[in-house]
Amino acid sequence: MQIWVNGALRGADAARVSVLDHGLTVGDGVFETVKAAQGRTFALTRHLDRLTRSARGLGLPDPDLDEVRRACAAVVEANPVPLGRLRITYTGGLSPLGSDRGDAGPTLVVALGESARRPDTTAVITVPWTRNEHSAVAGLKTTSYAENVVALAKAHGEGASEALFANTAGQLCEGTGSNVFVVVDGQLHTPPLASGCLGGITRALTVEWTGAHETTLPLDVLESAEEIFLTSTLRDVQAVHRVDGRQLTPAPGPVTAKAMRIFDERAGSDLDP
Repeated sequence: MQIWVNGALRGADAARVSVLDHGLTVGDGVFETVKAAQGRTFALTRHLDRLTRSARGLGLPDPDLDEVRRACAAVVEANPVPLGRLRITYTGGLSPLGSDRGDAGPTLVVALGESARRPDTTAVITVPWTRNEHSAVAGLKTTSYAENVVALAKAHGEGASEALFANTAGQLCEGTGSNVFVVVDGQLHTPPLASGCLGGITRALTVEWTGAHETTLPLDVLESAEEIFLTSTLRDVQAVHRVDGRQLTPAPGPVTAKAMRIFDERAGSDLDP
């Protein structure tokens, strides 16, 4: 594996950052995951726009997007895979121990790992922990991912691939690495950004392409929704066949199946929508 670290490609054994990097010591960093298929990235411009928004939200300097694009191109070329997860990580860089940021400048790492196509349907669970929609980092894609690690491990322990959170108001919010859509009375809905969810790239495209409504929803909508699906960079649109102990049949249902078809067609015709 060839990994871009601060200006150059390096072999995996030589790709290192300091143990004092702020991204490691306090999680002071942001990241993006981009789908790379057959050597081509999808929606890269949208991902880089969000990387910049997240960096600004943390008070990091704007990333040099020309350099990030060069890094992405170099990594994709150096690591040919049929389907891959291209990970862009941008941190506060070398800093003193503690929360204060140093003045050495940010760290940029770009790596690519091979992925497999997701199944058409999956199981999810709800978890007792909440997203804080009032957090200073709400809506930012930061490297502070520990609560997602804990929740996803719980999901895997219960035979599911994703865990869904409510926010502090008891409203449906998001998954550990996905956005959630529900069908109620035949209409497609997804929580608004005000719920504290991340503004997912696939979520935004799905809303644009299907006309889904952004609606404040209680968590218990999952107990009665006619259909449920997830969206994310590597899931695209993925139907849910079980939430907690509730089975949803058929899965995918008709609204989900249509959304899957629309997304596949539109994404296939434009790699940078």
